[in-house]
Amino acid sequence: MKILMLSWEYPPQVVGGLGRHVADLSEALVELGHEVHVLTGDAKGSPPREEMNGVHVHRLTMYGPAGRDFVESVTHLNMHMLEASLGLLGQGHTFDLVHSHDWLAAYAGKALKHGLVRPLVATIHATEFGRNHGLHNDLQRQISNLEWWLTYEAWRVICCSQYMRGEIQYIFQVPNDKLRILPNGVKLSDFTLHDKFDARAFRRQYASDHERIIFYVGRLVHEKGVDTLVDAIPHVLAQYKQVKFIIAGKGPGEFALRERAGRLGVSQNVYFAGFVNDVTRNRMYACADVAVVPSLYEPFGIVALEAMAASVPVVVSDTGGLAEIVRHAQNGLRAYPGNAQSLADNILAYLKAPEFAEYIKRQALADVQDKYTWPLIAQQTLAVYQEVLAEFAENAWAAMGGFPPDGILAQTRLTTQGAQSRYQETGSIAANRANDWSGMPHPCGSRYLGPGVTSSEASDLGHEMGVEYLSSGGAVT
Repeated sequence: MKILMLSWEYPPQVVGGLGRHVADLSEALVELGHEVHVLTGDAKGSPPREEMNGVHVHRLTMYGPAGRDFVESVTHLNMHMLEASLGLLGQGHTFDLVHSHDWLAAYAGKALKHGLVRPLVATIHATEFGRNHGLHNDLQRQISNLEWWLTYEAWRVICCSQYMRGEIQYIFQVPNDKLRILPNGVKLSDFTLHDKFDARAFRRQYASDHERIIFYVGRLVHEKGVDTLVDAIPHVLAQYKQVKFIIAGKGPGEFALRERAGRLGVSQNVYFAGFVNDVTRNRMYACADVAVVPSLYEPFGIVALEAMAASVPVVVSDTGGLAEIVRHAQNGLRAYPGNAQSLADNILAYLKAPEFAEYIKRQALADVQDKYTWPLIAQQTLAVYQEVLAEFAENAWAAMGGFPPDGILAQTRLTTQGAQSRYQETGSIAANRANDWSGMPHPCGSRYLGPGVTSSEASDLGHEMGVEYLSSGGAVT
């Protein structure tokens, strides 16, 4: 199978967890005998074209007018993805399907789906609605609309947890049978110390010999709950004095977190380590007594898996995908989200009971080995691909060689739930189109309604498809 992956980031350019996910999945697919090409953004110091662990990586240098905002810059990247795709086609490459990751690759994914007449698979790693606990400005609403558009165009939508499945259905009304849950994974070898180091000398850079280490690594943004962790420090110190909290990562919240620690009088117990590379991160895990993931919003929680793979007992927030990975008192501990006292109590449970911490470490590592390795997840991803390709082969859209440009889709304007409707309805034209195309399969696996369908029936189906029904001779709009 030949797969075209579209991703905003790819190692060594890593902003969040998306880039690492795409790299690990792509490499695991290659190990299973498949060919993967990844179109992604530029990475300073890396060649524009290279083969990394069997994956063909195409890094696209951005040129032309700079975008006025982030969304416009992403649109420019998608145009470069299309340009690179045309180049690959000119070189004789063909692809069985296109796989877009998040709204950041929605434009290119949709265009390649219709232009190449190949099915589109989408992975939604997080939503703008979830990250911000709602949509509060035009930029957030625009991004959310693009996310919805990608789920609408995709033949299958992959998400990482039951929590994310519910969120996607709630926000975008994606039909249940269109969604597949595939967890994220980790490479155990990435969290194995491959070099001998002086652990005592290393930890002395951050903590005294007698101090227990509580470790956080991640972005310093509100959704990660780092402020809750800082608020928990006085509660921990009230019962266990010799503790050092190491906070690794960068983000816009760093200054406020430092100020918060100072105001609480715990600055001497906190070390802000800034960005750390993989080697330093693994050494910190080797020295840490507890790893903390206090997120307020977490679709999956890859950092918790990484700590578990590194044999560090974890405390996580009881929210999102974290609540599905960590089973309380079995392979980790869960605290109430945003509750500093609860977070402190769970940290103290490990510090006061070393034997319990050792038990948790063993159980957590066994869970990672059984459920969250990339070879297993790649096999599950291939099963989704094969399911899509089998349906595609039987679909009239493939036989037609594309959906007619003057068909129903060209006469409609689609909107997400909650967005203000901007329809300019032409009922008679829509009705005629419905007569022409009633019963024809939708290019993402859905169906159209004929003019004889009642308005209530159409409304129900439209809800399933993530679109709104307007009375226009029975056409879905």
